[in-house]
Amino acid sequence: MLKTKVLYNNQNQLIYGAPVIEGYFKRDNLVKEMAIRKINKTLCGLLGLFIVVAFISYYFSMTHEITLNSLSRQITTLNDENADLQNNLDRLRSFNNVDTKINQFKLLQKADKVIEVPAAASVAVVEKKKIKSTSFNWAIGY
Repeated sequence: MLKTKVLYNNQNQLIYGAPVIEGYFKRDNLVKEMAIRKINKTLCGLLGLFIVVAFISYYFSMTHEITLNSLSRQITTLNDENADLQNNLDRLRSFNNVDTKINQFKLLQKADKVIEVPAAASVAVVEKKKIKSTSFNWAIGY
């Protein structure tokens, strides 16, 4: 424990001798504290810079992810449309193949003349069926 004895005379001059404050007082090492403070400020600045860079990179990654999701949806819809078009093309090719095979073997021929016949009136009367509703026997429990 460091004891400090301080006295002042009539002209406010400092005189050592009487105890005024007692306690343990750490000696100031200003150069070391200034160096530590400078290092702390530098590290704090670097940390802030890294945080800003992280936010900026997060923003860019989110915008790219949104773009990729949009492109993925477009690709999915185009693939579905492509599958439908491929099915239609296969169906048309099969009709075309059947038509060429029929023409090759001359199994069927196209009609040379088309006859139009007027529609005849229907004589048979169709009776309407009555719909019967079935009744359910409800039971409580299993």
